Amino acid sequence: MELIKRFECYVKENELFSQGDKILVAVSGGRDSMLLLWLLHKANFSIEIAHCNFQLRGDESDADEKLVRDFAEEHSIAFHVKNFDTINYAESNKISIQMAARELRYAWFEELRAKRNCKVIAVAQHINDAVETVLFNLSRGTGLQGLQGILPKRNDSKVVRPLLFLQSKEITDFVQQLGIPFRDDSSNFSNKYARNKIRLDIIPEFEKLNPEFVTIMDDNIQRFRDSQQVLYSFISRLRNEILILRGKDSWQMLKSEIQKLSMNELYFMLEPYGFKKNVLQDLLGSLDKESGRQFESENYILVKDREAVILSKKSETDEGIQIEETDTKVLWNDYQFNFEISEDLKVLYDKGVAQVDFDEVIYPLTIRSWEEGDVFQPLGMQGKKKLSDYFIQKKINILDKKQVPILVNGDGRIIWVVNYHLDERFKIRDNTQKVLKLVCNLRTI
Repeated sequence: MELIKRFECYVKENELFSQGDKILVAVSGGRDSMLLLWLLHKANFSIEIAHCNFQLRGDESDADEKLVRDFAEEHSIAFHVKNFDTINYAESNKISIQMAARELRYAWFEELRAKRNCKVIAVAQHINDAVETVLFNLSRGTGLQGLQGILPKRNDSKVVRPLLFLQSKEITDFVQQLGIPFRDDSSNFSNKYARNKIRLDIIPEFEKLNPEFVTIMDDNIQRFRDSQQVLYSFISRLRNEILILRGKDSWQMLKSEIQKLSMNELYFMLEPYGFKKNVLQDLLGSLDKESGRQFESENYILVKDREAVILSKKSETDEGIQIEETDTKVLWNDYQFNFEISEDLKVLYDKGVAQVDFDEVIYPLTIRSWEEGDVFQPLGMQGKKKLSDYFIQKKINILDKKQVPILVNGDGRIIWVVNYHLDERFKIRDNTQKVLKLVCNLRTI
């Protein structure tokens, strides 16, 4: 049959699933999902049915469930159903009924998919749904991403949409021709919901202008996808060329390279990190000014350094950890510290090792980040120095200095600016009897 061949070709071309995979089919009882169920069954795919009863339409909801259950029993297909208290969930989470139903069903679908060892979850969205999504996104404001409609599958999702090669009117015709049982959801004919209003009121007006409006929009959506792919490829190359990895969740961009970019190129390059255009405009306008200025998005931060701009993920506030005399190993951020009390007074020259006069140590010790007002007496110096001035002298930028571990004595004195400088007051002396040896290494996962 021609329809089944078209279906199988679409599944294969889009690599949605293969003949050996088990598929969880979301079936409401409407014509779209019943046609999807029928096609999967006729094409001899291994399937199980998932049906949600949202208990929103009384006897109608129960009749939907019975229709799907009867089909499953008639064709010996595993059937799963779950009743939801949708109204209570919506009220508790302060969301719409539609959003509540969506959250409930997809959470259950994924739970059931994993439990039943199904490869994917198949849902019955079609071309008209994709067109409605684009119009809905346009009404709220969107870019190219929002003009792509509904994709057959996304890389990070187990949900696939095998009916996106069919229009709604084709589905209606096939269901009638093939005698496939279905039930109409009365709520689909109410225009109080935004998507229904687009379907029932807005698209028909466009079709008066051009009867082939849905077909034309489907072609437009494909062009939008092609354009997005070209943009994505160009920006990915640009990002790989300009963003230089400097550590975990941290990159740098040379100012000279940024100055070659247009505002739009910079925006799209940093789009995954959430920076708004007005923030990036401020960045461009201040490139030749003083270093140290910061620009923030929700989860990332840009800091102007001398010759570069540093991009880093915002670090969570890390409380200091305490070390007792009995501790031999502790972890802090990306570092592991090992402790050993020894009578070996031989001095080791390694920036990742500190040897401390044990008689000066007061427990508990603390490892924490730099704090405003920190001072210490660098090894070999007579007077004290502000840690902030020390970082400036060492050309350590504001992002990096927050990641430098500071080892603090029980009386509040700084013992070691880890991997940089020991405090003079804790060095090994001629009368030292015991040594606390501290070794700092990057953590291995």
